[in-house]
Amino acid sequence: MRLIIMGPPGAGKGTQAKFIAEHFEIPAISTGDIFRANVSQGTPLGVEAASYMDKGEYVPDSITNLMVRNRIDEPDAAQGFLLDGYPRTLAQVEELDGMIKYTGHALDAVVVLTVDKDEIVQRLLQRAELEGRADDTEDVIRRRQEVYLEETAPLIEVYKGRGLVHEIDGMGDVGDVTKRIFDELDIVTES
Repeated sequence: MRLIIMGPPGAGKGTQAKFIAEHFEIPAISTGDIFRANVSQGTPLGVEAASYMDKGEYVPDSITNLMVRNRIDEPDAAQGFLLDGYPRTLAQVEELDGMIKYTGHALDAVVVLTVDKDEIVQRLLQRAELEGRADDTEDVIRRRQEVYLEETAPLIEVYKGRGLVHEIDGMGDVGDVTKRIFDELDIVTES
């Protein structure tokens, strides 16, 4: 199974990604984790990415694409994977299409967690308080939600046009959300 999970910050993507990965016996691949691993290991791509990250700049698609390509080429991803945080641009959608096509497969589904904006803001404010994240103010959180919608909406539309989007109500108990996801994905035919 080759999957993408999308949703605004605080929607529970990371939590659900773990359950989905276990269910389908595939790795959950987070671009944040890939960046951190490459930087901490001092790989050539990590050194290059760090030079942008240290300046607070966006890591170019060319570096991000190579990191993702290298990760999905690893043996544990041969039978599938779940991507979290990639693709983020239309150019990355095209790049991912090529990566998957090269393996002789296709993207099977895109899980989009839908959530109430105000509920998410409250979740993230509580998390910020618990974890001592002073920079996670309501204004910052709301801005992140706007950026997500601006950047991700075009990608969701592309995948909707391909019939791959499964919108899942991300509100409520974690177990209930997981069940909704499995109810949708268990009927998806793998490529």
